[in-house]
Amino acid sequence: MSAKVLVVDDSRAIRQQVGTALAQAGYQVVEAEDGVQGLSAISLQRDIAMVICDVNMPNMNGLQMLEAVKADPANVALPVFMLTTESKADLLQQAKRCGAKGWIVKPFKPDQLVAAVRKVVGS
Repeated sequence: MSAKVLVVDDSRAIRQQVGTALAQAGYQVVEAEDGVQGLSAISLQRDIAMVICDVNMPNMNGLQMLEAVKADPANVALPVFMLTTESKADLLQQAKRCGAKGWIVKPFKPDQLVAAVRKVVGS
């Protein structure tokens, strides 16, 4: 059974890009449009192995979602990568403090994204 990766991004194009790269690498992909949907997906599907999450989204941004995920003892070990156009050091530090496992800047190379996911959840 392949690992399930949740992709949270308000851009349908980015969700499709990430989803296609991961699906071609053999991962199951679940999508959410914002942090609220992302949290819901995590609570409903307890078999999610990893989360890839945008920072700037409506309703609940990625850092707020990350904090909420890590506040739940059941999800403390769930790896979360932030995927964003932001490259500011203070945001990166904030994400690390909140428990982010990695930071990928858009535009991303699909093979690098897949390699990062493999490092964290295996193939």
